[in-house]
Amino acid sequence: MLPGILYFLVYKYVPMLGLVIAFKDYNPFQGIWGSPWAGFKHFQTIFSNKDVIQIIWNTLSISFLQILFAFPVPIVLALMLNEARSQTFKRLIQSVVYLPHFLSWVVVAGITVIFLRSEGLINKVLEFMGLPDIPFLTDPHFFQPLIILQVIWKEAGWGTIIFLAALAGVNPQLYEAATMDGAGRFKQMWHITLPALKSTIILLFILRLGSVLDTGFEQIFLMLNPFNMPVGNVLDTFVYFKGIQQADYGFATAVGLFKGVVGLILVVIANRLAKKFGEEGLY
Repeated sequence: MLPGILYFLVYKYVPMLGLVIAFKDYNPFQGIWGSPWAGFKHFQTIFSNKDVIQIIWNTLSISFLQILFAFPVPIVLALMLNEARSQTFKRLIQSVVYLPHFLSWVVVAGITVIFLRSEGLINKVLEFMGLPDIPFLTDPHFFQPLIILQVIWKEAGWGTIIFLAALAGVNPQLYEAATMDGAGRFKQMWHITLPALKSTIILLFILRLGSVLDTGFEQIFLMLNPFNMPVGNVLDTFVYFKGIQQADYGFATAVGLFKGVVGLILVVIANRLAKKFGEEGLY
């Protein structure tokens, strides 16, 4: 257990000491403890700055779209793979859908640009068909759908591993008994397979709520451009622009602390609701 404990101590708990910067006008030359106190000035800026409010809205929009569309996809994939009778076909599909997870976001963004840029493959096909070009990468309306599709393509296959592992523990006699009672495959899936996944779904949903303000810095940063910035700039990229490029470390730390507090509150609420409905929850 020692390597795991050391990892969390060094990379998770010790850095928390630096959160005091959120309450200071941090100056690198004066250091953390020598910088003057700012109180809650940076937190007031979060809720009074119109740009920050828009960025929080962008973050929540992308995050809830991911929960609405990307979160159920691994469940559906797991159910479909569980119904496959041919093991060869099942292993083939698993390999195909798992593969994108091992690609970096740089590669995924590069593939997206190659296909969707103005002279890319998709627009070349549209041009060949006599249709006008579509500005996929510069039209703000396409930004959030592209982000969601990228997440689904890259991570859905990997997410099915957890659900397939949960289904591996289902007693086969339940399916045999259901067959004897005349239940078809759809009813077996509805009354046996889905209930077996319920606790896993709730657990992963609680964990997902904890990162509701985390939309993935690398993916968003790589897809941003001056045209989609109004709808694509999220808290993660804003912290980078504000904290790193403009050296406003105190405000950037305040935004990070705000994200953590919101995530903690959502996890606690979701966990209590899960226990109220008879599930084990996260803790």
